[in-house]
Amino acid sequence: QVQLVESGGGLVQAGGSLRLSCVASGSRISINAMGWYRQAPGEERELVARITSGGSTNYADSVKGRSTISRDNAKNTVYLQMNSLQPSDTAVYYCNVQAVWRGVAGAYWGQGTQVTVSS
Repeated sequence: QVQLVESGGGLVQAGGSLRLSCVASGSRISINAMGWYRQAPGEERELVARITSGGSTNYADSVKGRSTISRDNAKNTVYLQMNSLQPSDTAVYYCNVQAVWRGVAGAYWGQGTQVTVSS
């Protein structure tokens, strides 16, 4: 099966930085797009940033200019560098991977990592 393991969340003061990582594993997996979503209490899950297998990226307006998504295809890993964090960035961050596993295309989610930004 496909597993996503996230790391890098935590508590940070406003203006600080965090780097999230997500490693995807699974035999015979071919990864396409990778991305990060977040969900704040009482809110819907929203896209933060996404990167295609070719390296094209897109960002939510709320994080554009403050965040950078990147990936290491050799390690099946996606990163999200977040700078100038604000209390409004507080949420659970989820890794999402679009992949073909054993010949079947699907979308996979990590368990989530908490990011809390204090004012």
